[in-house]
Amino acid sequence: MKCLSIGEMIVDFLPGESEDMFLRRAGGAPANLAVAVARQECEAGFCGMAGDDDFGRFLLRTLVDNGVTPLVTELTGEAVTTMAFVTLDAQGERSFVFARKPGADMLLEKRHIGHPFFDEADMVHAGSCSLSKGPAAETTVYAMEEGHRRGKMISFDINYREWMWDFDRTAAAAAVGILLPLVDFLKFSEEEADMVGCAAETDFFDFLREKHIAVAVETRGAAGARCFWNGRIIEVSGVPAACVDTTGAGDAFWGGFLAALMKAGLKNPAELNEELLLEALRRGNVCGALCVQKKGAVESLPTANETERYMREMYPPV
Repeated sequence: MKCLSIGEMIVDFLPGESEDMFLRRAGGAPANLAVAVARQECEAGFCGMAGDDDFGRFLLRTLVDNGVTPLVTELTGEAVTTMAFVTLDAQGERSFVFARKPGADMLLEKRHIGHPFFDEADMVHAGSCSLSKGPAAETTVYAMEEGHRRGKMISFDINYREWMWDFDRTAAAAAVGILLPLVDFLKFSEEEADMVGCAAETDFFDFLREKHIAVAVETRGAAGARCFWNGRIIEVSGVPAACVDTTGAGDAFWGGFLAALMKAGLKNPAELNEELLLEALRRGNVCGALCVQKKGAVESLPTANETERYMREMYPPV
């Protein structure tokens, strides 16, 4: 089975061994998701553009090296690289400084969705940050609508970041709301649930029925995860992780979750059952914890072998 992720790649500069040292790593939620799925031995593609510079070539090479099929291989002369400098305070809390080159945008066009991988994909994934980037938002919406029309399963990560929306929560909620009726599998956090107007569990069940969303999954960090499905809540507890100062853990979780569905051969959300959802939540939890242990970014997204080994340790067969 094949999963196509749509979005932007960025270069994460994570803290190194000294105060003035940063380690360059590829990142960005949609690209992380594609790599996370590929590392779980499912076919993954990525649709996003990068600048024709050292960083852009690094990002594209990172995708290919991790087994992801890039739908857009030409680099644009107008640099579009986003760079994130991640720093930690004494308590290990992260802060970000973002540097975007002039004219930075994904610059995706509808023609980029004409790739054979899109035709063959069983699942199409996007995140809400893609909706804040001008022309890229139009392509993201088009891809999701076209995927839905063709009967593909649709995955969406609300992935709300205030700075991406110029701190305009109303605009973010409106943009996300356009896509939600197309979505089968929704990933969110407590803050993101609040952003779309769901402050309580009862609100969320009403929300899912209104939008015709099959499953919504809430990630809760060290507390684990839970999914809202068929009027019920299915929960898994957190698994041990060595640190919390990481990037990509949420993408690792969602990659593991979607990979479990794909490995089971799921073709239609109506085929879901509690056993499969529990397996997907557990795999996602393990993938997220392993990413945290390895301190984040693309290189830290776990392989299928690592995941299977840790799955047996944390969730031994009864």
